[in-house]
Amino acid sequence: MALSYKARKGLALLILLVGLPIYVVVAVNLIDLFDRPPILVELLIYLSLGVIWALPFRTIFRGIGQEDPDARKSD
Repeated sequence: MALSYKARKGLALLILLVGLPIYVVVAVNLIDLFDRPPILVELLIYLSLGVIWALPFRTIFRGIGQEDPDARKSD
């Protein structure tokens, strides 16, 4: 079952405002568990984690910045 535009927009907002900060804290604390790697390796880790978090949510984020396709245009 496909989510409506409003449901996807609300879910995307929830993911960005709640889920992303939690993910950042977990990622930083996970890196701190081990000895700190060299700066370039650490940068590569953070860049890859920055891309990986969005992959499962790409269907939710797709088309959110566009006009609501379900809205009726009144002339």
